[in-house]
Amino acid sequence: MSLLALGLILTAAIVHASWNLLAKRAGGGAAFVWLFGVLAAGIYAPLALGVILLQRPSIGPLQLGFVLGSAVLQTSYYLVLQRGYRVGDLSLVYPLARGTGPMLSTAAAVVFFGERPSAIALAGALLIGVSVFTLAGSSGALASSSARAGVVFGLLTGTIIASYTLWDKQAVSVLLIPPLLMDWSTNVTRSLLVAPYAARNWGEVKREWKLHRRYAIGIAVLNPLSYILVLTAMVFTPVSYVAPAREISILVGTVMGAKLLSEGNSRRRVLAAGGMVAGVIALALG
Repeated sequence: MSLLALGLILTAAIVHASWNLLAKRAGGGAAFVWLFGVLAAGIYAPLALGVILLQRPSIGPLQLGFVLGSAVLQTSYYLVLQRGYRVGDLSLVYPLARGTGPMLSTAAAVVFFGERPSAIALAGALLIGVSVFTLAGSSGALASSSARAGVVFGLLTGTIIASYTLWDKQAVSVLLIPPLLMDWSTNVTRSLLVAPYAARNWGEVKREWKLHRRYAIGIAVLNPLSYILVLTAMVFTPVSYVAPAREISILVGTVMGAKLLSEGNSRRRVLAAGGMVAGVIALALG
């Protein structure tokens, strides 16, 4: 993995963990997902227009089909993730979601895309995965029904992450859809998909805006930025390297959960964080 790709991914990790902290604090549902999607589409519209005018990408039925598919997958992702945050801790749901995704997407990239990461890169990916589950686990962590529900939604979210990672990799590296335009188009399409729910529940949308507008605006800025950085890295880097390296965000998100949301168990987290850092170094060397 090049230093440029690693830099993009590590920056994205910090931004990604930051918007997830905001999402956890908001604890919203479909109305909140629609709200920050619409805001993101509006905020990034001028940049998307600039990409269209300057790069003049070729956008045909196949590219539009990939945008629609990505929007469906990411709509499912946001709805399941928000549900997970309503029932479970950030330091439980986030590591499980982020850890399951890269392991599945790396395995699928090897099987379906013919990618052949080196032995040291595979060892790094495995180390990251083991560290993720070490971070998520703790004695008695699954004693409550809310914790068990958090695990279920975390694992389901991770499966969806693997699906849209592979899907979007094809969109930006094979179909050559510019990363910013891909993310913006997905936001617009996702907003349209959720719009009927928002229209029927306009009171809920107004309530979310009144109570959580700062969180919605923050996510609208940070969420697209984090994924645009990742998509840019995927243009010239195998997904079997990108997907695991993204998971350094687990360290950032878990520290945020421990320090800002008082979710404790610091000793286990320090050990797991060391494993993740070693894994990312192995990926970079591989």
